[in-house]
Amino acid sequence: MAQVNARRVWLGALVGWIVWAVWSTVINMVILVPRYAVAQKAGTLLTQPRYPFFVPAWFVVLFVLALIAAWLYAGTRATHGAGPGTALRVGAGLGFASGFPLAFSLSAWAPFSRFIALGWMLDLLVGSILATLVAGWLYKE
Repeated sequence: MAQVNARRVWLGALVGWIVWAVWSTVINMVILVPRYAVAQKAGTLLTQPRYPFFVPAWFVVLFVLALIAAWLYAGTRATHGAGPGTALRVGAGLGFASGFPLAFSLSAWAPFSRFIALGWMLDLLVGSILATLVAGWLYKE
């Protein structure tokens, strides 16, 4: 069994995180902003986060998820083969696990638009796939 190249995992995580951070910013600051305004005006979404450090903490969380994605891809290559197909499956699995359950719950119970929950799920699902594809592209044994 081949050893995991930790340096390439970290490199893939870093570059994957940058791609994911851009995707997350587009989803939240471009696509969801009008929906946020409606929900805030209706009083179903806070106008300020409860935690003043939320935004930087969110990007740290995305980095941790990108690192997990890169490690999962590197560890899965030996059994599922190297390449974009494996990276896609790993990213989709991680994105589904991190995004779908809460988005489903929010769409059922939260009083704001289900589109917001969908956007948050797509942030995690698509971001995870993109980060894993980038990490996989950069990974070398």
